[in-house]
Order: sequence, then C-alpha cells, then structure tokens
Amino acid sequence: MKSHIKNYLSVTKKEWNGMVVLVILIALVLLLPYAYQFVRKDSTKINETDFNKAAALLSKAQSDSSAYKTPSDEKIANPVLFDFNPNNLTAAQWKQLGLSEHQIKIIINYTSKGGHFYRNTDLQKIYGITPDDYKRLEPYIDIPQKEEYASTKLKPGATVEVNTADSAQLTEVRGIGPSFAMRIIRYRDRLGGFYQKEQLKDVYGVDSVKYAEIADQLTLNSAAVTKLKINSISFESLRQFPYLTYKQANAVIQYRVQHGNYTSVSNMENIAIITPEILHKIEPYLSFK
Repeated sequence: MKSHIKNYLSVTKKEWNGMVVLVILIALVLLLPYAYQFVRKDSTKINETDFNKAAALLSKAQSDSSAYKTPSDEKIANPVLFDFNPNNLTAAQWKQLGLSEHQIKIIINYTSKGGHFYRNTDLQKIYGITPDDYKRLEPYIDIPQKEEYASTKLKPGATVEVNTADSAQLTEVRGIGPSFAMRIIRYRDRLGGFYQKEQLKDVYGVDSVKYAEIADQLTLNSAAVTKLKINSISFESLRQFPYLTYKQANAVIQYRVQHGNYTSVSNMENIAIITPEILHKIEPYLSFK
C-alpha cells in the first residue's frame, strides 16, 4: 500500500518543472488585475501632473500676452481727422488723429533724430503704422512742396473764384501749392463753400500772413454756397459740418424732433449749446424750406 502511494505521489523532474511554471502562470493571472490598477493609477497621476504643468504654461502665456496690451497701445475712441504735416505734429495732435502712445513714441523718436517725411507714403514705412492707419490718415497728409513754378502762376491783376475753382486753378494763385489747394478744396466741400474770404483762415496752415498773400488773388461767389436743409438733414450729415460739434449737431436734430420744423434762425436761439457766435457762423448755410 505504501509503495503504491509513493509511486502515485512521486513526480519526475520534468513534471516538477512543469508544475512550477504552471504555478507561476496562475500567480501572474491572479496578480494581473492588481498590477493593471496600479499602473493605471500611476498613469493618471502622471497625466494630472502633465495637465497641471500645461495649465500653468497656458496661464503664463496668457499673462505674457496681456502684458503687451498696455495703455500705451490703446487709441482714443473718436479720433478727429484734420489736414496735417507729419514733420511738425506734436504728440497731442498725433493722439487726436487716433494713434496709440506706442505709435506716437516711434514717430517722435524718428523725427527727433532727424528723420523726415518727404512724401505721403513715407508714413506707412514707420514701424507700427498699420495699413488701416495709413488708409485712414493718407487723405489728410499734407507735406508742403518746396517749389512753386512761377510760369504757372497768375499774371498781376488776375483772380480765381474760390468756390468753383479746381486744384489746378487754385495752384495758379501765388502762395498756393498743390497741398494748399487740396486742403482748401477739402474744407470747402465739407463746408459747402465760402461765403466770405476770411473763412480761408479756418483752413489748416492758412495764417494771417498766408491769407494776406493770397486774398487779393481770389474772388468769391457766395451764391455758389450749398445750403443745409435744416428741416430734413440727417444727424450723420449734419455732424460733418465743420462749424458744429458732435453734441451741437445732435442738439439741433433733437430740438427739431421735439418741437417740429424750424421756421427761422431765431428758433435755434432756444438751443442752449448753440452760442450766438456759432449761430452767426452757421446762419448763411441754413435753409428752412
């Protein structure tokens, strides 16, 4: 009996090795779920760490990006456009035209070191001036010409009618070059025409000396003045009129809405922000039809 049991329990070396391998495989199978959970947990930690690092980097990038948006890059909301010579404009005037402090600093730097604008397109070469900036400003750039050709000027006693003259005719006037001619025409068109020659002093660059030089060579037909149909004109059109501010133009329209059509200039005396001086200047342009 003992011999039979012994023979039954005895195993060969090959069988023993097989059992060891089998036990190891069983152990691996049993431990595999735990190993998977451990690896997955560790991986999750790594991913969370990477995520936190990425989030920190993104936050820093956003912070750095916003650091560039300083007040020096901000522009005024409602720029005022006017004729200007970029060679002698002050920082305040550049700002009025709608440029940021950063852009202005670059321009002032350029001119203070001897830089000069010789033609309109020179402005767009300035670092920081965008294509949109240049497109907006270009019609108002006025760089005086150095030479005026005497052969094209009026003979003594000859005159030019300022309300109907084109730029070629205006440049025949001694003291008016192409730049001045374009400024006069632009202002004349915004105004609707001149009703007295002294209004030329309102044109940028026409001081008392320049006016004295050109006045006798000009005549004026006040009948050519375009009137403002004050009872039908829109706010958008009226606000373009040089003698009225934005608020004054709005007040004129609002008074008409509240009180009906204007019958005479005396109605406007009731508008608080329309001063007698302003009323005197705009009266020749008003039509109450």
